[in-house]
Amino acid sequence: QVQLVESGGGLVQPGGSLRLSCAASGSIFSINGMGWYRQAPGKERELVAAITSLGRSNYADSAKGRFTISRTKNTVYLQMNSLQPEDTAVYYCNTAPSTKNYWGQGTQVTVSS
Repeated sequence: QVQLVESGGGLVQPGGSLRLSCAASGSIFSINGMGWYRQAPGKERELVAAITSLGRSNYADSAKGRFTISRTKNTVYLQMNSLQPEDTAVYYCNTAPSTKNYWGQGTQVTVSS
């Protein structure tokens, strides 16, 4: 079973950037869809970006033009630019569609001046 560990979150000012990383304990090369999700306080967890094993990506409307997802053999990245306060959330990676047993602790992203 693959374990996923997210990192790279932090406090950033509006307009700033962060790069999130998701390290897999094993190879995710054979997993077709990988995604980044986020959950803001009081809201449902939502898919922000996903990428297939062939490199095809898709994004939530809120992320289009600002976020970029990428992957290697055992890591998934999320480059986030032009961050806004509404991007504040805990960010998780998982397969896409998600796998129940793969949820990790996530990484907190806070956008505030």
